[in-house]
Amino acid sequence: MNQNPEQRPRMKKPPWLKRKIPAGAVYQKVRNTLKSGCLHTVCEEALCPNIGECYSSGTATFIILGDRCTRNCRFCAIRHGPLSLPDPEEPDRVAEAVENLGLEYVVITSVTRDDVPDGGAGIFAETIHAVRKRMPKIEIEVLIPDFQGNRDALSTVIEARPDVLNHNVETVPRLYPTVRPQALYQRSLDLLRGVRAIDASMPTKSGLMLGLGESPHELKKVFRDLLGADCRMLTLGQYLRPSSDHLPVERYVPPDEFDALRLVALDMGFDEVASGPFVRSSYHAKELFHGTK
Repeated sequence: MNQNPEQRPRMKKPPWLKRKIPAGAVYQKVRNTLKSGCLHTVCEEALCPNIGECYSSGTATFIILGDRCTRNCRFCAIRHGPLSLPDPEEPDRVAEAVENLGLEYVVITSVTRDDVPDGGAGIFAETIHAVRKRMPKIEIEVLIPDFQGNRDALSTVIEARPDVLNHNVETVPRLYPTVRPQALYQRSLDLLRGVRAIDASMPTKSGLMLGLGESPHELKKVFRDLLGADCRMLTLGQYLRPSSDHLPVERYVPPDEFDALRLVALDMGFDEVASGPFVRSSYHAKELFHGTK
């Protein structure tokens, strides 16, 4: 009898995926700021392995639209349902936290809210405006869901003028039914292409997880598709299984292979590529963006 993939024992992590979690006064300041503002971050909700490093450097990636998702992607630790209505005061709380932390660059993402008519695009726009009102010179990157292909929702976010618009394709199209059963690969590509159609000056970015069973050929095909959508920034990181209820890791990709893939992607035409086992969409996002200038 074939074993259910989710019931397979965890694969032992290799040495390059073991790291100490730094902490200290700055780490606690970030945690306290988020707690007092009743705010959520990818760092905690998605069990990001970089939480110690990012919090200790005084930064975090904010999640808006609550902490529950309408989708149930098989790789993601964020909880799903039941959902509350979006909080109209959340944009101001995010802005206050960003100001208190003194950030120069901030990444704002969200859970997917297919239950909201505009997918939460209005709250994204309000959050961008609220942050800029307090900190006019800050650079803002948004990591958005696909808004179910709603072009008006996408326009709402773009018109709020983030500095970077990020949307992850996450994996190769063959694995979508298993990894992202409620998402569509072509819809994600169309969203990225749509950004440039609405505003040709807005930089776009996307990312993939490795270790889910993709092949090198499939990865290169995704690279070409992203370049065809005029996306010029790319992140590549290792998928890490959040729990035994999630998809198992098929393979731990060694660091030298991540380095090689970075060179492949750059040779194909990307302006900047962050590639490594611990790389995530918002990891060193400021450095990646400024590397394209």
